[in-house]
Amino acid sequence: MHGNLIIRKASESDLPALIAMFAADDIGGHGDTTDPAAFPDYARAFAAIAASPDQALYVAEKTGEVVGTFQISIATTLTGRGASFMIIEAVQTRGDMRGQGIGGQMIEFCIAEAKGRGLARVQLISNAKRKDAHRFYERLGFEQSHLGFKMALK
Repeated sequence: MHGNLIIRKASESDLPALIAMFAADDIGGHGDTTDPAAFPDYARAFAAIAASPDQALYVAEKTGEVVGTFQISIATTLTGRGASFMIIEAVQTRGDMRGQGIGGQMIEFCIAEAKGRGLARVQLISNAKRKDAHRFYERLGFEQSHLGFKMALK
């Protein structure tokens, strides 16, 4: 718990709130939708994340409402002498709750979790269009170090 914000692992009952948050994101371009026909896709993804020992989906809750979310994955690579690290993904604060420190508390939670696990680093990617998010991550101590590439397969 961080002040009046609770950060906890997401449950399947959180899916409607999470889907609504992602669907309201007009920058992400992930094709998220609140159309009930898409719910099985989200439920399948949630089950896969929940079953993985190397992934976790979290929510930030304030006064009983989901106001933010993020996902972490733990990866190990041969570079860095076999270093393990945390990848932070899908960081989202509900639109009407931005600017209240929720995102900062979620990232602080990730950093503390990574330190507690003895990981070498935390890293994340951010959509190139999210200039405000980039400034936010830099204020938290992140440095832009790599250029990312993606290839859509569907």
